[in-house]
Amino acid sequence: MHIGLVTETYRPEPNGVAMTLGTLVDHLRHRGHDIDLVIPARPDVPGTGASSVLALPGLPVPGYPSVRFGLPTVRRLVAHWRERTPDVVYVATQGPLGWAAVRAARRLGIAVVSGYHTHFSAYGRYYGMGLAAPLIEAYLRRFHQRTRVTLAPTARLAATLGERGFGDVAVLPRGVDTGRFRPQRRNPSLRQQWGVFPGSPVILYVGRLAAEKNVELAIRSFRAIEQAVPQARCIMVGDGPLRASLAAEHPDIVFTGSLSGPDLAAHYASADLFLFPSLTDTFGNVVLEAMASGLPVVAFDSGAAAEHMRSFDNGLLVPFGDAARFRAAATLLAREGRLRRRLGIHARASVTRQDWTTVADRFEGILACHAGIAGPVPASPAA
Repeated sequence: MHIGLVTETYRPEPNGVAMTLGTLVDHLRHRGHDIDLVIPARPDVPGTGASSVLALPGLPVPGYPSVRFGLPTVRRLVAHWRERTPDVVYVATQGPLGWAAVRAARRLGIAVVSGYHTHFSAYGRYYGMGLAAPLIEAYLRRFHQRTRVTLAPTARLAATLGERGFGDVAVLPRGVDTGRFRPQRRNPSLRQQWGVFPGSPVILYVGRLAAEKNVELAIRSFRAIEQAVPQARCIMVGDGPLRASLAAEHPDIVFTGSLSGPDLAAHYASADLFLFPSLTDTFGNVVLEAMASGLPVVAFDSGAAAEHMRSFDNGLLVPFGDAARFRAAATLLAREGRLRRRLGIHARASVTRQDWTTVADRFEGILACHAGIAGPVPASPAA
């Protein structure tokens, strides 16, 4: 197939959407498909893995200067796709560039599939725009109604979007590289650099350091843990608008900045407990990465956690939004080393078959179906 892929975030940007798209592109290219990638222009576009790249005008996202959103360049896209028309277009983000792509593809009669990767309507309350949530919701609904099908990462989210009138919704789950993320990456020297005493637990957070990620709850949970286990250490991997202020306010916490590849895998495996306090993520790829690394996870009952975790079997789930229960669960696992290790072993075992190849099979099948190419869509692993 000749596939048009439109996104306002792509690797090497350190977020789950960029990582997911890059991995899917690698799998599709390995199978011989042509990927025509459309992204906002930026100083460098290294290692896209695509067959071709169209970089269109864009502007930096406030608070995230390394991330850019595209401008609504419908005419440029129409001219580009008229020159070589894709069999199908996948629009991964709902910003101005994504909206322009939907309009351009529909004008040319090209089938459009969209992805629901981010709960933008939930971000408002973290940035003083809570009253705008209904308007954002209405925009997203209209956006997705104009595409053939919307792909959501979990069955629960797919059902919710369908009930809220987002049109036809299907499940496209997420995978994890269990070869990269595994317990054997544990590095005693790294723990020594962190100043960890033998037998003391290391509490880990990986993700953007931003208000919408509820990072403050992870820190409050660590402070609660300290009351029970004074020698515990906290490591925060990631970057974002809150990093400087958090680092200044909490000098005893290790802030590493963004990591990737073997360094990131070593940080996961060298920790003992993973905290995922987000209330806005549609999935949370870091949950699967932590589980594959042999870490028990404390998370709210949503996204990847709801799909892959069972309390007191391979982690601890707490009711959505219950911060007190979250802190209590984190403190329990920090105190109980035997329970923590048992849940970590089960966490690893429960994601060993959650591979990207199966996910790519389904993605390929969905695109082929809407491109009019014969072949059944593989069953969703989530189903």
